[in-house]
Amino acid sequence: MHIAIVGNGITGVTASRVVRRRHPDWRITVISDEAPTHYARTAWMYVYMGHLTREHTQPYAEHFWTDNRIERVHDRVTHLDARGKTLRLQKGGPLAWDRLLLATGSIPAFYGWPGQDLAGIQGLYHLQDLDRMEREAGSAKRAVVVGGGLIGVEMAEMLRTRGTHVSFLIREGRYMAHAMPKRESRLLEHEIARHHVDLHLRTEPVTFQGKDRVQSVRTSTDVTLMADWVGIATGVRPNIDWLKDAGIDTARGILVDRQMRTSAPDVFAAGDCAEAREPLAGRAAIEPLWYTGRIQGATAGMGLAGSPTPYAPGVFFNSAKFFDIEWQVVGRIAPEPSPEIVDAYTEDETPHGPRLIRLQADTASGALLGVHALGIRLRQSVISDWIARGVSLDDALRDLPLASFDPEFSRAILVPDLSRQSQRIANLG
Repeated sequence: MHIAIVGNGITGVTASRVVRRRHPDWRITVISDEAPTHYARTAWMYVYMGHLTREHTQPYAEHFWTDNRIERVHDRVTHLDARGKTLRLQKGGPLAWDRLLLATGSIPAFYGWPGQDLAGIQGLYHLQDLDRMEREAGSAKRAVVVGGGLIGVEMAEMLRTRGTHVSFLIREGRYMAHAMPKRESRLLEHEIARHHVDLHLRTEPVTFQGKDRVQSVRTSTDVTLMADWVGIATGVRPNIDWLKDAGIDTARGILVDRQMRTSAPDVFAAGDCAEAREPLAGRAAIEPLWYTGRIQGATAGMGLAGSPTPYAPGVFFNSAKFFDIEWQVVGRIAPEPSPEIVDAYTEDETPHGPRLIRLQADTASGALLGVHALGIRLRQSVISDWIARGVSLDDALRDLPLASFDPEFSRAILVPDLSRQSQRIANLG
């Protein structure tokens, strides 16, 4: 049995490990045109900032691949013949397979702005993007970052370590408005400004200007910002353009069922490139997150190994760092007040910055829905268990020190607001 995996990110590598554990004698080939081996994409910003070398971002030593007999092919797949079970490689010719996983990830999303193809304008997703940023942005005096997600703030921090002046364009009226309540947004906006990044809210690019290379950005607020380099962080889209003639059902991504199976027999898809035909309750059809990619890779690996297993991601989790402030979310947090949500939070200020914990629960049942934290680390497993079991908000508040690595702060907690409106409760401790 030959298992072929297109893509060597967290999804593809996780799947390869699952197959190998279950079938020591099967042949496994991982193909990628991005890099000859697997890198931890989430650590690339620290390479640019000089905190890590590129070798430090390789989770597996060379002997891992030989010890596990996982073949690596550094080549581009140009065509998939699902019926004939072959891949056409740009340099290496055809490759036959018995079962296939498509884990081709995402590519940065551009939106047809005039001038977007000028030199000095790029996204940050692939290893080649990091190399390009090193070449073209490393000496930039002024830069513009477009888009207020996690990649955008990473770009801003990377550029500031080189002394680059950064203008940060956010379409919404507050930072991370789609994911965070207003108080958290304001704390992060203050943190961004504290690191000398010019934050432009309710602002989008209208056109990029320059002859051969970008020189300025004209914005929707009728302001012209000078720029030697522009980073685009307005989201990603599934990397599926090369599959147009493959005979596999696609929409925005490659359509898959709960077992990560595509419309073609023995072909699976997972990670950023996959789109759920029937999304799970409370989950998006496409979730381009590292944690999701790992879980979907494990699910697809079971299918490749001949033991199909339904995708069961469990309680939602994500984390990031905004300059010096760490962020975690377990479960779901509504960014806007709602009569269906009971909301309670507490915060304080330390010499190292702000700390905040927010809990939200369902108004009707009282069951905990999510926990949000800035500047304090949560025990994900504890809170995930509470949410999965439907623990009440009262019980979660009582036991919150068990879920925090800083129990003293967690004792300064709140009681649910009986008026069902979001409110900060004074320190009870």
